Amino acid sequence: MPRLTVTKTPKPYVGGAFIRSESGRVFPVHDARGAFFAHVPQCSRKDLRNAVEVAAKAGPGWARRTAYNRGQILYRLGEMLEARRAEMIDTLARFGAARAAATREVDAATDRLVHYAGWADKYEQVLGNVNPVASPHFNFTVTEPMGVVGVIAPDAPALLGLISLVAPVIVSGNTVIVLASEKTPYPAVLLGEMLATSDLPGGVVNLLTGFRRELLPTFATHAHLRAISAAASADERQALRLGAAESVKRVRFTELASPADWLGAGGQSVHAIRDFVEFKTIWHPVGA
Repeated sequence: MPRLTVTKTPKPYVGGAFIRSESGRVFPVHDARGAFFAHVPQCSRKDLRNAVEVAAKAGPGWARRTAYNRGQILYRLGEMLEARRAEMIDTLARFGAARAAATREVDAATDRLVHYAGWADKYEQVLGNVNPVASPHFNFTVTEPMGVVGVIAPDAPALLGLISLVAPVIVSGNTVIVLASEKTPYPAVLLGEMLATSDLPGGVVNLLTGFRRELLPTFATHAHLRAISAAASADERQALRLGAAESVKRVRFTELASPADWLGAGGQSVHAIRDFVEFKTIWHPVGA
């Protein structure tokens, strides 16, 4: 009698654990040939609210980590992605990417993690400042993390787009709630498996799967999300802006239009870190 293959049950990664949607709903995912691959949890608005609570609890501890330590942790995640390079390339190819394109995407995603790991203990010197003032004071401007940030990943590139939006947000001490690609959610599930065995504390990165039309309004209006970083269409941008205005949250949209755009230098910058920090100015009397 032939052996039946044990198939994987994909699950979102929230608070350092793999969860099922509280609603119990799933949606089917098919590979590039149209063959059924798996049922993926269709996360609900309540799942999003629960993830925000988890991220808020993880935030203070992550923000207290030294910049050097956060850089080490991001670099370690890059090491893990490199170690599972072949598996991730096979995954992207299975869902429609040409093999050469999948290879470029995985390598670029690994390099992007290393890029932001290198900025971890350096961006403060670039974004902060010592300000000349007309009084006997030392005047410093320093950065602080904002808190919990919502990330809306692009449908493509499913892996590189997600990492390019998440890495600059968490490197400064923020925590994130990520809505993975709706069309190709499995690479995010695979990334969650790496996060679960990495040095990244549970709750810093929380990955949800589901439908954008259902979850985007809650991303926009949730009062405890301090900012949103999104790859969104024109209609989605309008809805996010209107919803975010209610809680006066910061909203940043990526202008990278095609998967190829994410591969270049435009996909990484210290300005992506700056977009999700707050600036605090400190006055200290000279001689005190």
